[in-house]
Parts: sequence; C-alpha cells; structure tokens
Amino acid sequence: MHDAVDRQLANVGPRLRAMRQQRDMTLGDLSAATNISVSTLSRLESGHRRPNLELLLPLAHAYAVPLDALIGSPSVDDPRVQALPFESHGITYVPLTRRPGGLQAYKLIIPASRAAQEPEPRVHEGYDWLYVISGRLRLVLGEHDLILRAGEAAEFDTRVPHWFDRAGAEAVELLTLVGPQGERVHVRAQPAPQS
Repeated sequence: MHDAVDRQLANVGPRLRAMRQQRDMTLGDLSAATNISVSTLSRLESGHRRPNLELLLPLAHAYAVPLDALIGSPSVDDPRVQALPFESHGITYVPLTRRPGGLQAYKLIIPASRAAQEPEPRVHEGYDWLYVISGRLRLVLGEHDLILRAGEAAEFDTRVPHWFDRAGAEAVELLTLVGPQGERVHVRAQPAPQS
C-alpha cells in the first residue's frame, strides 16, 4: 500500500510543473496566486518536498481544477476526459488528455471578444501541431506570416519563433497537440492505389 501511495505522490511534482507550464505561468506568478513561496513551489515540482493538503488546495484553486487532477486519481472504467477548461491570456484551453507530460491535446477557443494582439513570437522546447476547426487563424512562424482556415493544419518545432491569434473578427476554434522536443505527429494514411 505504501509503495502505491509513494508512486502516486512521486508523480505530483511533474504534474504540477506541467500544469504551470501549460498555463504559461512562472513560479513567481503561481506564488502570487497561492501565497506559497517560490522555493516551496520549486521543491514541490522537483519532488524535494512532499505534497500535503495545505499546499495542494491553494494550487487546485489557482489552476481551477479538482484536487484529484493534481494528485492523479486512480483510473476508472470511464474513458471520458474530465479535466476542467482554463483560461490563459484570454484564450480558453480545454484539455483533451488526462496525463501530464508527454503528448498533450487541447481544444483552444480564441473568442471574438478578445482584443486584437500584436505578434510577439516566442520560443520554447517542444513540437506543436495545430488544426483549425472554425474561423481563421493567423500563424507567424519564423519568417512566415500565414492564414490558416478551417480544415487546415500546421506543424512546427517550437524552437522556431512562433505566435498565433485570430485572423479577423470572428472567433477561432482549433485543436493542438503539443509534444516534447523531437516528438512529431505521425499520420497514417492508405497508400495511393497503383495503376
């Protein structure tokens, strides 16, 4: 029993780090939101501090997720992903996967009410794949300035400076897969019939 609890608690740190990074927050941002010191948060994420309710409850509140999302509830037979949506910089993120780390899938909604943004390309470790469900998405990727329409996709190494937002007044909905560096999306297709 203790081994199972220790294994589950060992996964809390990476899960907390992934949640913070997904929300594009620094340890300082999270410290301000939770009133937990930066050093304590850093030790929690690295596994050098054992999580307890006194620390996890403010984190669950700051991330707007149930407590079991932080500790990883035991798997059940229900295959539905029940993670709560969250907002970052006016964009709503709907998690479509439940495990931290590795390949992550999200539905993003950029509402028409969000103020127009000027491109500020950024870089980070990872690989990204975008698929536009509805609306038009402006993607600045390196030297390219592209407009993606519904049904179009893009994939790129996130070490290339990139930025995206609405390309027009209407809302945009898109799916995104974000993976670790070097992990690309593999698409399987039927080979073309030979003539």
